[in-house]
Amino acid sequence: MLCQFTVKNYKSIRDEITLDMQAASISEHADRIITGDDGQSFLPVSVIYGPNGGGKSNVLEALQMLGTKVLRPIHAAKQNENSSYKFNKYPVQPFAFSEEGPNSPTEFEIFFRTDLAEYRYVLRVKADTVIYESLSRVKMETGRRSMLFLRENGEIQLKGVFAKLKISEDISESLPLLSFLGITYLSNDVVRDVIDWFEDGIDFLNYGNPLEELRTAIASSDKVKKLVLDMIREMDLDIEDFRVEERENNRIEVYTKHIVNGFSAELTLPEESSGTRKLFGLLPFIAKSLLCGSTLVIDELDAKIHPVLLRYVIMLFNNMETNRHGAQMIFTSHDLSTMNSEVFRRDEIWFVAKGNHQNSKLYSLVEFKTGNGEIVRRDAKFDKQYLEGKYGADPYLRKIIDWSVVDA
Repeated sequence: MLCQFTVKNYKSIRDEITLDMQAASISEHADRIITGDDGQSFLPVSVIYGPNGGGKSNVLEALQMLGTKVLRPIHAAKQNENSSYKFNKYPVQPFAFSEEGPNSPTEFEIFFRTDLAEYRYVLRVKADTVIYESLSRVKMETGRRSMLFLRENGEIQLKGVFAKLKISEDISESLPLLSFLGITYLSNDVVRDVIDWFEDGIDFLNYGNPLEELRTAIASSDKVKKLVLDMIREMDLDIEDFRVEERENNRIEVYTKHIVNGFSAELTLPEESSGTRKLFGLLPFIAKSLLCGSTLVIDELDAKIHPVLLRYVIMLFNNMETNRHGAQMIFTSHDLSTMNSEVFRRDEIWFVAKGNHQNSKLYSLVEFKTGNGEIVRRDAKFDKQYLEGKYGADPYLRKIIDWSVVDA
């Protein structure tokens, strides 16, 4: 479970921003929160709105970049070619529109939970060099907090359960210590717990190879396929079954089965409608997340499905009867049909807006205050007020062209 993510100095993000999945102390939809064993409450859904170019995708990309920094060296050491598409080497790009940005480190901080503990991992990198890194945890059973390692000014301190582990003296400055531990000590229970969360506890859709991702999701288990079929039937898409065939050159072909008036026929996925094709790229990940209790991160979810189906997918996570394992979905959207108090709590709605210096700012509806210092009421017309520009992340285009003088 993702608890909180903070990033600073990444692409359009100049100042520190925090995406908080902890539930606020508000009264609406109290039955739509995930409650931990320690009584802490977390959100199953968060949606980010804002104009094109405002930086919505950069918030999600920063989260994905942190996972890539940790996992890419581990997969490279394993020579795992099947996952190379997912962990391509991308540079960490600092904020470009200031003198300080390129000369300062990019900072990541993440809190996440497993069955065993809540972890806090901090990574600061400048270019390809690790400037600072730390890992600590709070054990779920005892509530005991402990530091596991600290890396600062070229020195590494291993503490607690890591104190007896041996670290190479010439560890590369570009290699995160967490990655080194994942390569060298994956048999250690705590190392395995942390790396497993980065591997399977969080998934990103729309950043890699869609067909490769589809293969991975469908092949994960028979339970995933069954749930995908159940959702397809519930959506009344007239598909009774589907199968996946491996082809040459590492390609796959998806066949869908239809039964019309007792006659059975198969279509290839390219022969289906664009909407159905999009759903096949999405539903396996939805099913996997709900079954495993993982966090699913999706850029522009509304671009993939009809608004009615978008609401259906959101409610799968918001309904604790269908979301029994604490799954979470974080996504960006332009769709206003779901921006209302029936679908979302106020702390589940986030906005990204550009400041005067091209820097992205992130804030939630529950913390937003009007010019009069008033909070947004739970029964407010969120979509209407958003379109009126009352939340700061104005979705409208400015009129900057005088078409009367354009020679066209």
